[in-house]
Amino acid sequence: MKKIADEHSFFYRNGLTIFFLSLFILTLFAQGFSGWKTHNRDLKDEHAAEISLGSYLQSGHFISATFENFESEFLQMALYVLVTVALRQIGSAESKQLDRAEEVDREPKPSPEAPWPVRKGGWILKIYSNSLSICFAILFLASWAMHLYGSWQNHNVEQLIKGLPKESVSAYLGEAEFWFETFQNWQSEFLSVASIVFLTIYLRQKGSPESKPVDAPDMETGK
Repeated sequence: MKKIADEHSFFYRNGLTIFFLSLFILTLFAQGFSGWKTHNRDLKDEHAAEISLGSYLQSGHFISATFENFESEFLQMALYVLVTVALRQIGSAESKQLDRAEEVDREPKPSPEAPWPVRKGGWILKIYSNSLSICFAILFLASWAMHLYGSWQNHNVEQLIKGLPKESVSAYLGEAEFWFETFQNWQSEFLSVASIVFLTIYLRQKGSPESKPVDAPDMETGK
């Protein structure tokens, strides 16, 4: 495996990660700059003092908008990783086979090339066997907490501008505003997952590992 990897350049071997991380950084910067302009416009409309870009990047407005999106993505991935263990969709490239076990179902066996948790065994192996879903769940909970914090901070800034008292985080949790922000992102993620699960039954993309072979029958499940 190492010999095969060494035959290719670093960028070739890591192209997917580099491509999407680059897009992430570019769009995060664009979000921060455009959000700063939008927030200052809103402050100006309320006859409040504008803030610097540095201050904006620490504000509840930016934190809320950023982690609101992170939260829904990590929730999507955590659920997708978990539910595809047991649930099936006939004909989907995103589903396991209906009537037989697959490579991902096999019991881990220690070997010199296996990851060290597999060689170690015991509770370490148990955690490692579920580490992907655990990681996504932790990232989701952390993002949800940061979304709540940012949204609460931004809400209290708006309260002060309007001459109203600040609210506690527990009181804010009982308001529809935070949950509206939450559910409008969650539902879009659930729809996108349902779309790729269903559309890969009938549609193809040659060369993509997310698609079945172009000549595969519609009702052939898996890749």
